[in-house]
Amino acid sequence: MTDLPPPLDGVRVLDFSRVLAGPFCTALLADAGADVVKVEAPAGDDARHFEPRTGEESGYFLLINRNKRSVVLDLKSEEGRAVAHALARRADIVVENFKPGVAARLGIDYASLAAQNPRLVYASISGFGQTGPLTDRPAYDIIAQAMSGLMSVNGSRDGPPTRVGESMGDLISGLHATWAILAALNGARRDGRGQHLDVAMVDSLFATMLTVLAQHLFTGRVPQREGNAHPLSAPLDAFQAADGMLIIAVANDTLFARLASAIGKPGLAADPRFATDAVRKANEGALKGEIEAWTGARTAVDAVAALSAVGVPASPILAIDEVVASAHAKARGLVSSALHDALGEIPVVRQPVHFLGSGPLPCRAAPTLGADTRDVLAEIGWPSAAAE
Repeated sequence: MTDLPPPLDGVRVLDFSRVLAGPFCTALLADAGADVVKVEAPAGDDARHFEPRTGEESGYFLLINRNKRSVVLDLKSEEGRAVAHALARRADIVVENFKPGVAARLGIDYASLAAQNPRLVYASISGFGQTGPLTDRPAYDIIAQAMSGLMSVNGSRDGPPTRVGESMGDLISGLHATWAILAALNGARRDGRGQHLDVAMVDSLFATMLTVLAQHLFTGRVPQREGNAHPLSAPLDAFQAADGMLIIAVANDTLFARLASAIGKPGLAADPRFATDAVRKANEGALKGEIEAWTGARTAVDAVAALSAVGVPASPILAIDEVVASAHAKARGLVSSALHDALGEIPVVRQPVHFLGSGPLPCRAAPTLGADTRDVLAEIGWPSAAAE
């Protein structure tokens, strides 16, 4: 059955956010059918000016702002604030990611808008949260990675702390904001009253580091960088093949016995150095040498095929172009397409969950700046001259 409407059909979102954390959150809501009105300053979201560019548009902006409508408002003007308040009165959700205090100066903070719409669910995303000793500090993703502890455990054992190669502070906080919004929206519909959600990038990253936290909170140990190796299990690492690297992931004795047989060394499973996960980790260097004597004589593809055939988790390390071209990506629809007003057909990457009971979910290209101002103002009965 695929006859249900999108899950968030009829939910109205007023999006004051820009760049990444907030826009990622609202893109997820829009993917599920919410009507997201993106409010932009006359110069547009900063992300509209980011590289890479296709024509006059930013590819970065296009990916993050799919399925939204764009309205241009000058929130520093009296009329701009009045329009924003009118939009908030009919919204279910507001999202902003200004530095704490900025929304209040613009007159679009939770207190101002909830006074007019008590059912409003209002999410504020910032680097360090709305309270605490660091609340006034500016924060970009790399700051959040550094301050959360994530960088301290990322990188090679003999190298410096390393940033994860994607803006995980923004993205993880956007995910947490989306979860919190939907939880609060359910509460608002039950109780008739919304609430203010305080989402911090640093907190969001910290709360996801469960392996690291388990080690420290229950043993007092301070985890260190492990490179590609797992901090607790072995063999779970990258291994050298004849033409590159592959990943092998073994975290229990049964899988290790299969691996030992697959590489022609079944006796390793009974070797006291490798008999349990804990001792395998303690003797990881010796174990890696045994495995790489086998993988190093084979291509990565052949090694992965041989291990997969006996149920040992293994994989090549794919570049992004290989992922996009893969049979898995095509079968799962990881990249789709939509028509853009200025560019024609462009690639779109939506949220990855398949809602099997719903019909097709929205797949619209990101809007050009202010493309929907006139329509949105008409919906709230605002004079069309404001759109000029």
